[in-house]
Amino acid sequence: MAKKYTYGLGRRKSATATARLYAGKGEITINDKPALEYLSGNKTYLAEITDPLALAGKQKEYDITILVKGGGLAGQIDAIKLAISKALVIDAPDLRPVLKKAGFTSRDPREKERKKYGLRSARKKEQFSKR
Repeated sequence: MAKKYTYGLGRRKSATATARLYAGKGEITINDKPALEYLSGNKTYLAEITDPLALAGKQKEYDITILVKGGGLAGQIDAIKLAISKALVIDAPDLRPVLKKAGFTSRDPREKERKKYGLRSARKKEQFSKR
């Protein structure tokens, strides 16, 4: 019998993260590695990922498995945070106002702008020469 879980999806820049919250004792795995190992031992990143859980006071209530793809580490961390927040809201709807006020339920829409033809990058042009 499969364990019951709550699912959340988070996106940021070009990163996509899916989080599954199981009843447990607070273990977090990212792409089948312990969270601290995946984050290169950076405890600041780990604290940022667990911010929604800390705000709700549920750090030791869930085992979390996360699958994350694309982007860099900063985008992945924001995507993971959003995925965990969404899963928490589904599991405990009474937490929504608290998480929303802290800004954990909204997606950051900023993405890289595409390069346009005739330009060097998205907006950079060739230098104008009068003569």
